[in-house]
Amino acid sequence: MIHFVRVFVYFLLFLFSVVLMALCAVRLHYTSHLSPHDPLNGGVRFYDHIVVELLVTSIITIFWSTFIARTIHGRHEHRRMNTFTAELVGLFVLFLLWLVGAAVATHTSNPPDVDVMWGNLSSCWRYSTCRILTALLAFAWLGWILVLALFVMSLLFAIANKAFHDPMHGRWDRRATNYGGDLSMRNIVR
Repeated sequence: MIHFVRVFVYFLLFLFSVVLMALCAVRLHYTSHLSPHDPLNGGVRFYDHIVVELLVTSIITIFWSTFIARTIHGRHEHRRMNTFTAELVGLFVLFLLWLVGAAVATHTSNPPDVDVMWGNLSSCWRYSTCRILTALLAFAWLGWILVLALFVMSLLFAIANKAFHDPMHGRWDRRATNYGGDLSMRNIVR
């Protein structure tokens, strides 16, 4: 049962990453194609570094979630790449990327600071660019929450079953796998 939940959460993470990637692309397109009369940044073209970080994070997450969901659902077994340890290392890296992206994008200061580019987004919702930034922040935090949930689920499953070096699909039969070191049980008749 936990495997279906994990695949479903990876699917949600994939969807949220696609939405975040689209929002980041829209924001980058807007800031890199400002008209000279745009009040944002005096009409000078720029890009937000944190938006680029969130874009890269979402692209990496799209590939990662597709790979892991396919591995769990298809019961793929490769020695090092498809273990719970590999999944946990990958999720920890994604956890850090999502956390840094969401935290830096959320950072606001009161009184205003020169290092803070977005400021308080609650006062500008009548503008579409502000709504895009608000949605971008929401999906960044939702992605981080999903990565955290997946990390906790996989860690608890691996601890409970002592499965850190076992296939991440978690449904192995030691008699029918090429994965384990003990192949003596492969001759047992079922």
